Formats: sequence, structure tokens, C-alpha cells
Amino acid sequence: MRLRLTPRETSFYDMFATAADNLVTGSKLLTELLGADVSARPEIAERMRAAEHAGDNATHAILSQLNSSFITPFDREDIYTLASQLDDVMDYMDEAVDLVVLYQLDELPAQIADQIEVLVRAAELTAEVMPRLRTMKDLTEYWIEVNRLENQADQVHRKLLAHLFSGKYDALTVLKLKGIVDALEEAADSFEHVANTIETIAVKES
Repeated sequence: MRLRLTPRETSFYDMFATAADNLVTGSKLLTELLGADVSARPEIAERMRAAEHAGDNATHAILSQLNSSFITPFDREDIYTLASQLDDVMDYMDEAVDLVVLYQLDELPAQIADQIEVLVRAAELTAEVMPRLRTMKDLTEYWIEVNRLENQADQVHRKLLAHLFSGKYDALTVLKLKGIVDALEEAADSFEHVANTIETIAVKES
């Protein structure tokens, strides 16, 4: 570890943990949406929207602290990037839920459950790793597993696209469903971006 002669602003760790915990909330709402009746979806979407607003607030808190801090626990650019990437994950999950409600789809492909399962696990791993940023220890398994999950998400996404274009759905329904599965895929990609940034931070701090 590099020798530091100045104190560091440590509140960032708690704020990153708050943002990551909020992603667990969002991923669980995706699971809830999947098993809900059509009539129950708008209420779930409202709760997801509230979670998205909480995510925005967490991001704003991090960036405000960044702008007012002279000493930071790691590079300022990495703090900004990590905060933005955590926010991206929530935005994509919120988009997927919003589209389900707006498109008024009666039924979703069963394979979407596989996408959501990956997101739930990635969210849990991300929330678990945030406290470890304080010591930069025991991080390697985290980014390896998230990268594996993202590869799994890619495979599920490709299978879903093949299913959508199999002729089972009319063209308009295909477009609607593709928007949803693409948003979920973007969320998985964003989790990988978070993991890659944490790996970069850990390498710089080693």
C-alpha cells in the first residue's frame, strides 16, 4: 500500500454502500414484478421509481461530497465513475419496469426470470463488496464472479432474442419485449462496469 501522510474523507464508503444497497431493493422489485398480476404492476413501478429517486439522491450526495472534499480515499475520477455506474444500474432496472407497465403486456417470456436472477445476484455481490473498499482486501472473487454473471447474462439475452424472433409474437410485441430485455441486459452490463471500476481502484491502491 502507498504511504499516506494526509487523512482521507471516509464518508464516501458509507455513501457507496447506501447506493449499492438500493440496487438490491431494485433487483428484488424486478423479481416481484415478474410474479405479479397485471393490475399490481403499476404499484410496483411506483416503488421502483421511488428506489430510482433514492439512487439519484445517493449519487448526488457522493458527487456533492466529492466537490467539497480536498482529500479523497481514492482518485476523484474513480469516485465519479463508480457513482455514475451505480446510478446507471438503477436507471436501467427502472426503465425495464416502466416499459412493462407502459406497454401493458399481459405476459412476459419465462426466460426473463433468468435475466432477473442474474441481476439479483449481481446486486447482492455489489452490496456485499462495498464495505471492503475501506481495506481493499478480498475483492478479487467479487469482480471475477460479476464478470462471470455478465457472460451468463449475455447468453440469456441472446436466447431471449432468438425466442422473440421465433415467430411466436407479432412484430409490435417483439419490439416491446425487446425494449424490456435490452434494458435488463444493459443493467447486467452496468454491474460489470462497476466491477471493472472497483478492480481498477484496487490495482491503483495496491
